[in-house]
Amino acid sequence: MAFREINGKMVEATVAPGQRLFSQRGAMLAYKGEVSFTPNMAGGQGGIMSMIGRRVANEDTPLMSVEGSGTVLFGHGGHHVQVIRLTGDTLYVEADRLLAFEGTLQQGTMFLGSQGGVMGMVRGQVSGQGLFTTTLQGHGAVAVMAHGGVIEIPISPQRPVHVDPQAYVAHHGDVRNKLSTALGWRDMVGRGSGEAFQLELSGSGAVYVQASEEKL
Repeated sequence: MAFREINGKMVEATVAPGQRLFSQRGAMLAYKGEVSFTPNMAGGQGGIMSMIGRRVANEDTPLMSVEGSGTVLFGHGGHHVQVIRLTGDTLYVEADRLLAFEGTLQQGTMFLGSQGGVMGMVRGQVSGQGLFTTTLQGHGAVAVMAHGGVIEIPISPQRPVHVDPQAYVAHHGDVRNKLSTALGWRDMVGRGSGEAFQLELSGSGAVYVQASEEKL
């Protein structure tokens, strides 16, 4: 596994010949060995379509491709870092929460409306996270960022999970998302989250929730 958690705000990545990591620009804190960092304009393992998707979503900052032989410390802005290990399923995560991920994972871009219908699109507007979500699929590890720590909450068919949209970090598994509300539309005017809006996730998988609603 490429990532080792050093503390709550840093991870150490092992870089080996013939393997590749991708990281957010500015995420490298220090490194040892013969390691190179180059902008990756092709959109990671997702190729040109992933790049186009990110540009449509106003996420056109290129990833950094990390190669060579050595170790790298990653962190960004003092945010909490959580390592998520994928074993063939798909992780859905906002692009600005990605710190680094293994090159074995296939990157893509999903329009939220395709998973949550009209309510999925509303969620993007309400949370301020945009209408697009980055997907990472396959076998490998991902380091994501959050505020104030992260908790993983299992999702089962018998027990859906309701999350404040601004506390949402990522989810994986066979999961559907739907925005619901405990208030009437008139009562929600001027309210962005909390009691007014709830993101309902149902199916089988897990959701990662941050302790603070502060945006990255």
